[in-house]
Amino acid sequence: MAEYLPDNTSDAKLSADAKEELLNECESIWKQMEEYQSKLVRKETLLKPDHKLQKVKNDLEMMLTAVQSKNKQLKEHLEREQQWHEEQQHILDVLNRIEEERRPQVEELSKKSLNIRALKELENKMLKLKQYKEELLNCLGEFLEENFPPPGNGGISKKKNSSKELITLHEILEILINKSMSTPHEPYVIISDSFWPPYIELLLRYGIAMRHPEDPSRIRLEAFHM
Repeated sequence: MAEYLPDNTSDAKLSADAKEELLNECESIWKQMEEYQSKLVRKETLLKPDHKLQKVKNDLEMMLTAVQSKNKQLKEHLEREQQWHEEQQHILDVLNRIEEERRPQVEELSKKSLNIRALKELENKMLKLKQYKEELLNCLGEFLEENFPPPGNGGISKKKNSSKELITLHEILEILINKSMSTPHEPYVIISDSFWPPYIELLLRYGIAMRHPEDPSRIRLEAFHM
């Protein structure tokens, strides 16, 4: 029995050494596996951002393409606007040059237009004055015909030995008025045989007419406007 004890101790020692060696080998393997696992995790961690970066890169490339396309459109639009602006500026320059060239003509036409307008206004005033004159003469004629009948009517006798028909007071006044308006620088009228003397004296007495200072045979209408 004692002979086999050493052998059993030796076997036990070998078994313990083998176990320890096995444990060490296992531990080494586990460490390797942990290292591989750690490397794998790091690799996966590195790979995942690569996918995200690729997506971001793709998105940026798409955005860059869109921005470049928009910039191209804006550039083309700006070029068209610039061309339109240059064309409008050219047209404006041409119009300004034409305006400067035509300015003397326009001023001349404006002066002519003013002269024509002034002439029209004067013609209108003359027409109104003529109408007013006719109205006054009509009113005066009605008054004179009613209050101063023609000579020879109503007991008024004709001038003896007169070869001309006597005219009415209305006609005498109309002759004086027309003469005063047609030739204001020479308003005197020669007293003819057709003027009835009492009517002449009536006009002179009431200041409606006045004799020529050097020729009593001529009379004129008093200048009431003076």
